Amino acid sequence: MSAPLLRVDGVTKTFVGRAAVETLSFDVRPGEVFALLGPNGAGKTTTVRMLVGIIQPDAGRITFSVNGATAPTMPPELTGYLPEERGLYREISVQRTLVYFGMLRGMDRREAAARASEWLETMGLSDRSAERLDALSKGNQQRVQLIAAVLHRPRLAILDEPFTGLDPLSQEFFLELVRELKGAGTTIILSAHQMDLVERAADRVLLLNRGREILSGSVREMHERLDARPRLCLTLEADADDAVLEQDEDVQELRRDGDDAHVTLRARSSMPSFLARVMGRLPVRSIATESPRLHDVFVRAVREDDARAAAEAS
Repeated sequence: MSAPLLRVDGVTKTFVGRAAVETLSFDVRPGEVFALLGPNGAGKTTTVRMLVGIIQPDAGRITFSVNGATAPTMPPELTGYLPEERGLYREISVQRTLVYFGMLRGMDRREAAARASEWLETMGLSDRSAERLDALSKGNQQRVQLIAAVLHRPRLAILDEPFTGLDPLSQEFFLELVRELKGAGTTIILSAHQMDLVERAADRVLLLNRGREILSGSVREMHERLDARPRLCLTLEADADDAVLEQDEDVQELRRDGDDAHVTLRARSSMPSFLARVMGRLPVRSIATESPRLHDVFVRAVREDDARAAAEAS
């Protein structure tokens, strides 16, 4: 296995006496998509800002390994950064904006202009290249900002909340773009709240809560480590009363979505016994087993961590 591109070792950052990030350690391998997850205030953006050098840690070390050497920062020409707070020059044309950002990353003007045209074609924005940024929709402005972050073909792309404010089609487009960047050899650090998209894109995830790691690994490893409870989706007739499910001794969680009843059974429950009871009392059109979603893992892990913290504080 190749050496990590990034290593974070015991990093802490405090603001006004409160630890936003506390003794955090992880590494990111070359060519992978690594996702930072957590609720609001968990420390994701603080971590990202330390990685790009906007702020410095109070303790611990951040090191990057590039071409056989290690350094506390990644060279700017090898780094792409999409910040959570979008910030482009709204009065300048799309093309000029992209050329400017490309030149900031070490490209000459002609190369930056050619690469910008290629990306605008890919993004379906070629016909808008001469327009001012503020003439574009929010989603198209975000596409331009993403182009600005990766125009120079960085070795490392750090994307902070890239899916925010995008419609489903644009989210799918960005997801495909993440895959293309990975295929081209770019290492990607992704901070996002959209669990279903992260689950499809990430190789590994790190879940933060209150500035600390509470869970990490591949999506499959996290599922297996945290939650092996049986799950079912029962599609019911429209007039079915799901009180039968709510009152069943084996049902731990129940969520309705139209005619679909998503059921999580208690650990060590017998699925055949449960189905035998339910099928005789409910009009069920179809049955499907479900794997735990990353969203479910996220919610349960954070709730358990918060409960532990409350118990320790009491």
